[in-house]
Amino acid sequence: MATTTATTTTTAASALRSGLGGFLRAHRERLAPGDVGLPGTARRRAKGLRREEVAVLAGVSVAWYTWLEQGRVDTSRQVLDAVARALRLDDASHRHALALAGFAPAPGDARPAYDPELLAVLDSWPDSPALLLGPALDILSWNRAYAKLWPDPAAIPEARRNLLLLLVTDAPHQRLLPGWEPVAMDLYRHLRTRADRHPEADGFRHLTARLRADRPDLAGWWACRSVGDFAPRTVEIVPEGVGGSPRAYGITLLLAPRPQDAAILVQTPTQTHTAKPPAP
Repeated sequence: MATTTATTTTTAASALRSGLGGFLRAHRERLAPGDVGLPGTARRRAKGLRREEVAVLAGVSVAWYTWLEQGRVDTSRQVLDAVARALRLDDASHRHALALAGFAPAPGDARPAYDPELLAVLDSWPDSPALLLGPALDILSWNRAYAKLWPDPAAIPEARRNLLLLLVTDAPHQRLLPGWEPVAMDLYRHLRTRADRHPEADGFRHLTARLRADRPDLAGWWACRSVGDFAPRTVEIVPEGVGGSPRAYGITLLLAPRPQDAAILVQTPTQTHTAKPPAP
């Protein structure tokens, strides 16, 4: 009886490893070199990324990654997280890969619930684009004014709905805000302030790893240890479409009370250099 149970357990574990390998292989074949910042070549016969390219991006050996896709080895959560980042897995796919590898979701993986009153605050500003942001600057909600001026977050994959990530990697966002660099740097200082207070939080680590992978040319930014709260400022935004004349907006980051540790980024149309958020 014990032998039968052991055999069944071994077979189930083998099936999970095989399923994980097929899952990773399918995602690898969907990616183009340009998706991960690699140059394309005309001589590619196989579709997607090569195994050696994923291995380099994840920081593992080619032989080990090959065995992982073939279902021949077990893996640690830390290494699987690195592979997931290399393959640009979204949150749902990342959780599925962890489940196939036998890892339960970490306590910090679930998205926290936020007070519905914060969402009502966003809707109370019909002319002021506003975002509800999580501690790691993930975009949790937005109002109609924001979707009208900026690329609609609903059309952006959930794994990429992060304000800082979009400002430093997304061309449409950078065209709308030509002076995006100082805003992004100030947001990064704000992020570092929160990350140092919560070193155990996965959200900060995942975002930092994504920023380093997607914008290695900004390595000096990501190595910076300076911190600080986001300072209100007036910026010029160039709307898409006919006319496209710059408009002045005052940007303010309003911090929600703990334990939510959320924030609201509100952009107020202004003709002056005083950035004051509208009254809720």
